Amino acid sequence: MNNTTAEPRKERTLNSTDRDDTMITQSPPLAGNHRVQPEAPKRDGEGQANPPAEPNQSKSRLRVVLLVVALVAVVAGSAYYFRFIAPYETTDDAFIEAHVIPIAPQVAGRVAQLLVRDNQEVKPGDLLVQIDSRDYQAKLDQERAGLAAARSRFDQATAQFTVDQAKVEQEKADVAVAEAMAKQAEADNKRYQAAGAFAVSESQLDLAATQARSAEAQVDAARNQELAAEAQVGLDKASIQTAAAEVQNSEANVRQAELNLSYTEVKAPEAGYVTHRTVETGAYIQTGQALLAIVPRQIWVVANFKETQLSHMQAGQPVEVKVDAYPQITFHGHVDSIQHGSGPSFSLLPPENASGNFVKVVQRVPVKIVMDDTAAANYVLGPGMSVEPEVRVK
Repeated sequence: MNNTTAEPRKERTLNSTDRDDTMITQSPPLAGNHRVQPEAPKRDGEGQANPPAEPNQSKSRLRVVLLVVALVAVVAGSAYYFRFIAPYETTDDAFIEAHVIPIAPQVAGRVAQLLVRDNQEVKPGDLLVQIDSRDYQAKLDQERAGLAAARSRFDQATAQFTVDQAKVEQEKADVAVAEAMAKQAEADNKRYQAAGAFAVSESQLDLAATQARSAEAQVDAARNQELAAEAQVGLDKASIQTAAAEVQNSEANVRQAELNLSYTEVKAPEAGYVTHRTVETGAYIQTGQALLAIVPRQIWVVANFKETQLSHMQAGQPVEVKVDAYPQITFHGHVDSIQHGSGPSFSLLPPENASGNFVKVVQRVPVKIVMDDTAAANYVLGPGMSVEPEVRVK
């Protein structure tokens, strides 16, 4: 029994070399449905396995490559930022603006002709709307007749002044004759009185005295007629002034009638495009009623930049403008001016920061950008269209 049990124990006792060989000859583990054949570790001269060196070298090389790539990316990003981002300020809160001209009639009437269409291009002086002019033509004819009558009255007053002025001269001559006759009568009366009753009769003395008094009365009458003639001349001067004023008033009425007649032709004050047309042929329009609007060719951009973006912005700096309607085209312009005040300060209800709690909000300031490209006239650019300007501030 003892010998039997001792021998199997010897068979199970294996040295380390045999275990290693046994481990090498064991079946490899399964990986899925396939067996994985492990490689036998290499041995050095002392019979021990060498540690793997290639994975550590690969990791070191990968770290170096990643570090170099990161450094290049940082340098490239910094260069791109300082070259293409830092010198520019941009915003998407920007729109095209223009001086939209509302067209309204200056006289009331019925529309006889409508000579423009929607979005039609017009030139200065082009006829847009023709108002029925018959009433205004009749008024002009009436005022012209009144002017002719006023001028006739003026000529009549002038002629009467000439007549009355001649009459004054005549009355002055009559006064002189009367004074001469009065002096002669007074001299005759004195001679008769000096001769006395012995030389002349009593009746002759009385007749001489009466003739002297009569001549004196005729002088007074002649002087009064002269004063009346001079007063009539003064009245004629006033009549002439009145007639002249009536002529001026009639001339003003004629000019006003001519203007009203010309106002029946509604013309374009400036070159541009017809927009927002509300008038139709045959409609009765009132004075000041909006008929249509004209959008001129000259446009500009109002960009609402944040106040923190205005540190280096000033007039004259170049701007590149991209319109949302034409994303493939870049227009060029320059900063014209910067508004002295934020947009909310000029709103209908400006903020009242002194009441209630205050929360600081970055304000926006309108900046006017003028387009320099003449080619912009070839594109449909109008008020309200969205743009994105990019201002080079450095």
